Amino acid sequence: MSDLYLALKLVHILGATVMFGTGLGIAFFMFMAHRTGDAVKIAHTARIVVIADALFTASAVALQPLTGWAMAALTGYSLFHFWIKATLVLYVFVGLCWLPVVWIQMKMRDMAAEAARSGSALPVRYHRYFAIWFWLGWPAFLGVIAIFILMLWKPQ
Repeated sequence: MSDLYLALKLVHILGATVMFGTGLGIAFFMFMAHRTGDAVKIAHTARIVVIADALFTASAVALQPLTGWAMAALTGYSLFHFWIKATLVLYVFVGLCWLPVVWIQMKMRDMAAEAARSGSALPVRYHRYFAIWFWLGWPAFLGVIAIFILMLWKPQ
């Protein structure tokens, strides 16, 4: 294998690790902050979560298809192989779950910050957004795991 391919593979694996790990960490910290019911803690955590998503998750999300395409080109894999097509479909699906989650996190951050400033309870809309955020996370995480499975086994 060429050094370029191995370098791309390393970057691809690191990107997948960052994408999955940051997503899991964000989910954990948002869930734990939410459980406190404390608007100050939720606002603080959500502020950091939004920054982490922008810096780490978004960067990895942008990098993955580029490194994947480059590795496929170097190895002669057609983008029409079943496992590559399935991976791309899942990647889009995960993205369609993740994009609203990012927007929802920003809304929850803003609602929690407003509740903290005014000393009021979190609005009902915050709790509705949290439920949507929570349930969108499951198919996204399962989709990423399915992508990992396809990448490892490469079924024909």
